[in-house]
Amino acid sequence: MAPLAGAFGGLLASAILKLPHFGGLTKWRMIFAIEGIITIGLALIAFFTLTDRPATAKWLTQEEKDLAIARIKSERVGTTEVLDKFDTTKVLRGILSPVTVSVAIIFMLNNITVQGLAFFLPTIVKTIYPKNTVISQQLHTVPPYVVGAFFTLLIPFFAWRFDRRVIFYCGAAPTVMVGYIMFLVSTDPHVRYAATFLIASGACIFGALCNAQVAANVVSDTARSSAIGATVMMGNIGGLISTWSFLPFDGPNYHIGNGLNLGASSTILILSIALLYWMSADNKKREAKDVDRELSGLSVQQVQDLDWKHPAWRWRP
Repeated sequence: MAPLAGAFGGLLASAILKLPHFGGLTKWRMIFAIEGIITIGLALIAFFTLTDRPATAKWLTQEEKDLAIARIKSERVGTTEVLDKFDTTKVLRGILSPVTVSVAIIFMLNNITVQGLAFFLPTIVKTIYPKNTVISQQLHTVPPYVVGAFFTLLIPFFAWRFDRRVIFYCGAAPTVMVGYIMFLVSTDPHVRYAATFLIASGACIFGALCNAQVAANVVSDTARSSAIGATVMMGNIGGLISTWSFLPFDGPNYHIGNGLNLGASSTILILSIALLYWMSADNKKREAKDVDRELSGLSVQQVQDLDWKHPAWRWRP
């Protein structure tokens, strides 16, 4: 939905701005009001329809509920709880996990690109179709995001199928790098427009894969919630950086903004390779540990609070 929002968000805003007024609101205030009301409405529906555990999922049969619960318990090293209680130690385990920290930085760097593309793409389209209407130009920003949405479904499907995510980081980052190299070496608007397709296809998948990766590499729900929260927070910081990436004085070729994004995607590749090797190496170290001896003398609560530090835990790359 994130890339589709990039595709149709501007178009929706343009349609809203064509309204004479919305109640007592006019111009940009209508966008906040209408889209805000829709968001609140969906949130209220979600509050009553989303479930927090298999046992309360009305759309599952009892057999399916039992199977889901058994699967969850099989992944919970050191605990048999399906839904654990809030625990400060587990919160810190989620935030300070080496995987969470690494992936959160990767997501931050990626969001510089994702948000920067949202700012920069209309400018690219305008250089190709300067005489078209604003609506027509908005429509031409849609195809790259549609491609991004396609890969956001395709790549995470393979990541789920093989239970591997970091290797797909390593494959996606070079695609983004090539796109920004095209921006830097060419001023041809059609070449630049083609580059946006490469960038969208590589960058959009990280939203799903990064959150999935931190969720898969902690044990408890508390740690998982804090890990996802930390990752999303860092991603929003990347969005903040992106607002200052493409500055007016740097136009129309924006060497600074494109160079920054090339650097960000290159760093993602380096961090991803390093993370992949570290997880593999640490798993080998864990294989050599005596689990019973490591847990000797610890209470049940202390064992549960170990989370990913539990000696029987293995990272899932």
